Amino acid sequence: MDEALLRGLTPSVLAVLVRRGADFAAAEDAVQDALVEAIRVWPAGMPRDPKGWLITTAWRKFLDATRADAARRRREDRVDEEPAPGPAPAADDTLRLYFLCAHPSLTPSSAVALTLRAVGGLTTRQIARAYLVPEATMAQRISRAKRTVSGVRFDRPGDVATVLRVLYLVFNEGYSGDVDLAAEAIRLTRQLAAAVDHPEAAGLLALMLLHHARRAARTAPDGSLVPLAEQDRGRWDTVAITEGIGILQAALARDRLGEFQAQAAIAALHADAPAAGETDWVQIVEWYDELTRLTDSPVVRLNRAVAVGEADGPRAGLAALAELDASLPRHTAVAAYLHERDGDPATAARLYAEAAHKAPDLAERDHLTRQAARLNARRAR
Repeated sequence: MDEALLRGLTPSVLAVLVRRGADFAAAEDAVQDALVEAIRVWPAGMPRDPKGWLITTAWRKFLDATRADAARRRREDRVDEEPAPGPAPAADDTLRLYFLCAHPSLTPSSAVALTLRAVGGLTTRQIARAYLVPEATMAQRISRAKRTVSGVRFDRPGDVATVLRVLYLVFNEGYSGDVDLAAEAIRLTRQLAAAVDHPEAAGLLALMLLHHARRAARTAPDGSLVPLAEQDRGRWDTVAITEGIGILQAALARDRLGEFQAQAAIAALHADAPAAGETDWVQIVEWYDELTRLTDSPVVRLNRAVAVGEADGPRAGLAALAELDASLPRHTAVAAYLHERDGDPATAARLYAEAAHKAPDLAERDHLTRQAARLNARRAR
């Protein structure tokens, strides 16, 4: 069974049912039933037109469910709309699903889950494992999201920025369980970038590729985190870096700068440096200035303080950090790093230990704890 083929066909089959008048929740259930049927019968003989087979089967499943519901008997008139045998239409309505799944009435977590289910073609079990929650919990979340968007019709272009934000959230989930959400986000963003003429879609794709290219070098064999400056750059994926930089350059040439393009430009400067010591920190600070102008994000300002510390010295970085709210996530870790760079290991060790207690995950906590232990051991000698 070609799982990738099924996942690739899922959004277009679902879109056909929605376009023909099926409400989203019922259409999505029918498509899932059709996928189960395909898994059962396709190994015995693949249909000549897999997409057409899925559309026909899903439509019949939808009609069967409709007939079983007395309140929806009026929809039986749609029996006549069953697609005729033959090749399926080439029209791709996947983009409509992106906008539907990123509907502003949904919470970010619900939008991400619905995107993975409806556009990504993942099962509820796969999504639940990826998010490390019980399958029943995820099923309820997806069910609520489907009810929220049922009946929504598109009479104007969707909000690309909202779709991009959802895909960015998917990418940041990274890898857990049996689903690689980072790779899945890249696949879905490729589809979106090919479907819309929007430089930020290209910017997001470039950003994902450039970050994903460093993935193999981010952890040691024992699972511990490896800071960017200490990573083995020979393990970086140069093909992905080359593609990401090419996509970014084409997007920047359109002179419609957005936050994803700016983030990708920073990632490209890191990727382009042969060694950590050769990083163009001055230009990175300039890009952080652009990003701050675009977003006015405290997190961006925090990252800018690190870049300033590299470009102009740790005292300058600490001065930039002093302007920010100390309750920001990772503020204490940045302060520890800059104090160490400034030759104050006692303060740095104390701050590393403090930051470890605030760390959002076990890997980061262990890394910060080791940093504190390293400095304390050095001072004890």
